Amino acid sequence: MSMLLPLNQVIHGDCIEILATLPEKSIDVVFADPPYNLQLQHDLYRPNMTKVDAVVDQWDKFSGFAEYDQFTRGWLTACRRVLKETGTIWVIGTYHNIFRVGSIIQDLGFWILNDVIWIKTNPMPNFRGVRFSNAHETLIWAQKEQGNRYVFNHHELKSLNDDLQMRSDWTIPLTSNKERIKINGAKAHSTQKPSALLYRILMSSTNPGDVVLDPFFGSGTTGAVAKMLHRNFIGIEREKKYIRIAQSRIAKINSVPHDSVILEAHRKERRIPFGNLIELGYLRPGQPLWSIRGNKIATILSNGKIRCGQTTDSIHGMAKKLTDAPANGWDFWLFEDENGDRKPIDELRKSYCHDYDMH
Repeated sequence: MSMLLPLNQVIHGDCIEILATLPEKSIDVVFADPPYNLQLQHDLYRPNMTKVDAVVDQWDKFSGFAEYDQFTRGWLTACRRVLKETGTIWVIGTYHNIFRVGSIIQDLGFWILNDVIWIKTNPMPNFRGVRFSNAHETLIWAQKEQGNRYVFNHHELKSLNDDLQMRSDWTIPLTSNKERIKINGAKAHSTQKPSALLYRILMSSTNPGDVVLDPFFGSGTTGAVAKMLHRNFIGIEREKKYIRIAQSRIAKINSVPHDSVILEAHRKERRIPFGNLIELGYLRPGQPLWSIRGNKIATILSNGKIRCGQTTDSIHGMAKKLTDAPANGWDFWLFEDENGDRKPIDELRKSYCHDYDMH
């Protein structure tokens, strides 16, 4: 029997069993940091023969790929059930598991939006010197249903990145000594993720008040960042020692002032029909438009739609068809001004609003 969402709580138990108790289509975003199945065969030592503090926990041990794949398919299926139709999922991993995870994600019907490379500024060296030092991890970002609208705070990400579009390679240090949770001088959790990584994930794909679910909650980084940014979280963790650590950590977090996490005002811009620009002469039927990449040309029609090749659609619908993803036609299509310069048609929309005092 389903229960109400246990917001801002850490639930003890197996994630698949707990997920089965949550309401269907109730979660906005899932962030998952599952076991990587590192397959370590022996202890690792530095050149001075000191032992490396590697991941040797029991929760990362599987009998083989078949068992790991079955485990992965089980928790991903459970996450898919609770995700809203507009929901997205983030999964992080290394070369040990991420390709197997990615294949299963696609098999289950998710649509991959990006793979993001987390580049570590201070990775652990390969002490044996037989391979490249593993200096990155991979995140897969996927939507539940291809073509559905999903949250992507493009402008907020640009603001975080000095007004440059955020790329898919993220240079972020490993968890610092200041942030690292320790017990008696030892790591409390072997794979604690840096808060900076979750900050960027939550800023990119959630809004204040959204519900973020982490089925492998660990030391609680997802919950700590969610609380700070006024997002709701649900954590699932099967190790009681980690739950105690996470709860203590999150209790110490102070949320930032609410008015500091409100999304930018561009979300409140007035909706203007594209056809209005044609009626008032800002654009004319028969005039060409260029895609932002410059490789597609469309023709404006008198009814406010555009034609590209043999296809006719709205500016947004045509952009979506050409990119295989939801797209904003105002930014996607360019017109040519009187000087021959190509500019987004959104500039004409802004001129229209200014001319007719419609801000």
